[in-house]
Amino acid sequence: MKPIICRSALEAVSLIENNETLWTHSMGATPKLLLDALAQHALTKHGLTLLQLHTEGAESLSDPRLKDHLRHRCFFAGTPTRSLLQQGEADYVPIFLSEVPKLFRSGEQHIDTAIVQVSPPDKHGICSLGISVEATLAACQMAGKIIAHINPMMPRTHGDGFIHYSKFAAVFEQSMPLPQHLIDSSDKTSQAIGQHVATLVRDGDCLQMGIGAIPDAVLSCLTAHKDLGVHTELFSDGVLNLVELGVINNSRKKVHPGKIVTGFALGSQRLYDFVDDNPSVIFMDIEQVNDTAIIRKNPNVMSINSALQVDISGQVCADSLGTKIYSGVGGQMDFIRGAGLSEGGRSVIALPSTAANGTVSRIATVLSPGAGVVTTRAHVHYIVTEYGCAYLRAKSLRERARALIDIAHPKFREQLCQEAFKMWRLRV
Repeated sequence: MKPIICRSALEAVSLIENNETLWTHSMGATPKLLLDALAQHALTKHGLTLLQLHTEGAESLSDPRLKDHLRHRCFFAGTPTRSLLQQGEADYVPIFLSEVPKLFRSGEQHIDTAIVQVSPPDKHGICSLGISVEATLAACQMAGKIIAHINPMMPRTHGDGFIHYSKFAAVFEQSMPLPQHLIDSSDKTSQAIGQHVATLVRDGDCLQMGIGAIPDAVLSCLTAHKDLGVHTELFSDGVLNLVELGVINNSRKKVHPGKIVTGFALGSQRLYDFVDDNPSVIFMDIEQVNDTAIIRKNPNVMSINSALQVDISGQVCADSLGTKIYSGVGGQMDFIRGAGLSEGGRSVIALPSTAANGTVSRIATVLSPGAGVVTTRAHVHYIVTEYGCAYLRAKSLRERARALIDIAHPKFREQLCQEAFKMWRLRV
């Protein structure tokens, strides 16, 4: 069947009926035009549920008027949904990112409609999910119908993210720039953390890192390394310079040697131009990218992730500020476990030593009440701040506390020592 060719985004989303469960394409591929139209269309409907990961530029769906019409169900919080989650007006589902596609494919999570943004069809009628395959491929495979924004500015990427034009129920075409995520990693704290983490990276390592100032600072410190590979949930611009220098060549990988493997990308137009029709970068189903059984096949996996808070026993909170949901479980544990099982693999949690303009220590005696433990103390290898590296694997609670207090901000160290004894009976 041929899709309905729509003259407007509103016409395309008008196929959505009452009580439907929807999935939206996420990250840099967030279909903003269709979601803005959905915000208008949903006012005429009831019982809609919108499943999502982090979305970019979808603030229109946070309109208070939608309260009785549409409810967000988030596997990962983003700017548009964070305040709703913290107010109890949206639902947060803690889950490993690798398991989200399994929810869909097993039928445990039903999807009526998938809303996506894709590249124009090629001569074979095949479109690309572009810069974000993540769980959207699985959602498209299982959805009752797919509504697509065809965007000529969406890169056509290699890998798993292909979908035939005939699979769409409705299409709306309009050229529109993709959201750009520009990162400044030049601040002293990020640079100091980057330099410490870089000392842990060896030639030939297979890297996994997120996006943000710290991962980019780490990458900026690796220009003298050799034969690095990338198998990562996501990547941004920090990778590009190392590819151009030949530092990242993926030559020592066992899984997809010679290729960067990712689930999505978010960054500048330079990044989007780099991945466009580039067979050396493959965007894959996140069930595969984040599968520990696949990650561990590469030797020397180096997993670099961040956190909001770490306690002196090594528990890592990465999805909430106390009980306030901030982000999500994501793929942190997928890769920390995969790296731990990889021959020669290591994992790093990197974070600034303080928050709230230096008034709060991110290394805490105990986690804040309600804080989500994303990575357990049994899984942690390295914790890094701007003050150094703490190696926790196979260390006792007392040894961990000492190592972590040593990389806390100096003004909090005495207090942490006192509290370690008072709360844990640890003499450090």
